Amino acid sequence: MIRFLPRPLQVVLFYLMLVWLGSMLLAGNLVTLTLIGVPRSVREPIVQRCISLICRVFLDGCEHLGFMRLDLAALDRLNRREPVVLTPNHPSMIDAFLILSRVHSAVCLMKASISSNLFLGAGAYLAGYIPNRRPERMFRAAIRTVKSGTPLLIFPEGTRTTHPPVNAFQGAAALIARKANAPLQTIVITTDSPYLCKGWKLWRPPVFPLCYRVVPGPRILVDGSVDALTARLQAYFEAELSTTPAARQPGQRP
Repeated sequence: MIRFLPRPLQVVLFYLMLVWLGSMLLAGNLVTLTLIGVPRSVREPIVQRCISLICRVFLDGCEHLGFMRLDLAALDRLNRREPVVLTPNHPSMIDAFLILSRVHSAVCLMKASISSNLFLGAGAYLAGYIPNRRPERMFRAAIRTVKSGTPLLIFPEGTRTTHPPVNAFQGAAALIARKANAPLQTIVITTDSPYLCKGWKLWRPPVFPLCYRVVPGPRILVDGSVDALTARLQAYFEAELSTTPAARQPGQRP
């Protein structure tokens, strides 16, 4: 659809889509707040699915209008409750939306600042997402979550990629997986656009369509030390992103 519109109208429509996303997130916060007195074991799966649905509806709308081209179907095989640590690379701010749109039951390890975010804070709290404000408490909560059979989503780079193909990995993902005796499930994200990469301002419009491909890679079993696991995880992503045809440096287009 958008290819028939002039560039200024494309940009206006895209930002209307972002306003629509914000409205859905705010409405979702209000709806899920009614569950605050419900036991966590009941409330959290419901709110996790609500967040997944909002992500899915937004991305489907963007794809339908031609703003995005998405290849996410392979993630469906991860859509089950099991003790596993999901470890994707992190090229842009949209990465969590891409994964959560397909993996309904995941809990995110998130930046503490999200807790006070008007659009994300209440829903994240009610979904059982884990802030990184206090490391000891964060690790205990993360390990407990994985042991309970809930997938944990954590970006091993700690922030969006600034040194392609990936930044130096932190050891948190490997430590949590080792303590919970759960495998590391690699997830490879590739894109042809630098949109919302580190340093990209939200008000700066991208070139359309935005292309994203997200596929599960192999699972890494937790044998060896935390440092060795982290090194294996990083080596996999460096090799995979260096050889995958869909992987490009930010700013390059096909």
